[in-house]
Amino acid sequence: MVITDEIDVAQLALRQYDIGPDATLRLLNLSENATYLVEDAGTQSILRVHRRDYHRRHEIESELDWLTALRADSDVTVPTVLPTRDGRRVVTVNDECTAGTDRYAVHFDMVAGAEPDENALTSEDFHTLGRITAALHDHSQRWARPSGFDRFAWDWEHSLGAQPRWGRWQDAEGVGPSENDVLERAQTLLRTRLQEYGTGPDRYGLIHADLRLANLLVDSGSKITVIDFDDCGFGWYFYDFGTAVSFIEDDPALPEWQESWVSGYRSRRELPAADEDMLASFVLLRRLLLLAWMGSHSHSRESATKAISYAAGSCELAERYLRSDGHTLT
Repeated sequence: MVITDEIDVAQLALRQYDIGPDATLRLLNLSENATYLVEDAGTQSILRVHRRDYHRRHEIESELDWLTALRADSDVTVPTVLPTRDGRRVVTVNDECTAGTDRYAVHFDMVAGAEPDENALTSEDFHTLGRITAALHDHSQRWARPSGFDRFAWDWEHSLGAQPRWGRWQDAEGVGPSENDVLERAQTLLRTRLQEYGTGPDRYGLIHADLRLANLLVDSGSKITVIDFDDCGFGWYFYDFGTAVSFIEDDPALPEWQESWVSGYRSRRELPAADEDMLASFVLLRRLLLLAWMGSHSHSRESATKAISYAAGSCELAERYLRSDGHTLT
């Protein structure tokens, strides 16, 4: 992904909004998408430029449909989409800078607050995250999705199977023959456990799929906004716990964080013992996905800071998973 390409798309997209000619764009993050801070005559907003060939336009519209429904019929606070002058929620850019490929952008109102400090995470943080996750799962199960709603799946086929969305963990930095051996054995056990668990409607449905503390913004009044629904799709509900501990899965505090997350979840919604028993499997699933993701997203902040040791940590996690026959990571 080339940053100069993204800024060209962002500038062209901004022309569709009531934005002054002197507005400025500043890159905030480059990961799946490029996210820009828009500053215009003293006001701020966020412009998300979607990466090439990740979502089709109607899939982005479906994401925004869920945000609209959450604002209307839940107590979960989510960002507000800012429409173009003619009322569109998604801008399509097709210009010489895109080489004839449709590129998409979405404009969001500015959300006040900051994400929790990843260097000072507390059990209370995870309790809060568990409670919010339960609220999202409640809404997902009772919401009558509109005709044409379409998001991709985080099933086995598109996670670690024949069509892995983020690539293969086998190709990641630091994965040699010995690492491949332990990770393959853990993946085999993981697949067996997931097949036995199944994809019934009480276990598999529409999820955020990246519900970690970095995607919560807390303002000075303790109002919490859930952001970044770009990966939302159909998957196992408790994969959302695996995403809650993204990049910190091997931290010694994981058992304590899991207990707090489960407690927060149960404060809003039932969490049967059979589902709790699968949490270690969803942590490993997410870890293997992120190992693959790092290999295909070398431009990301996480890859730059964590990739060199991530394969070794993944192997340690896999060995603990194998020793427990897939039931815990302790």
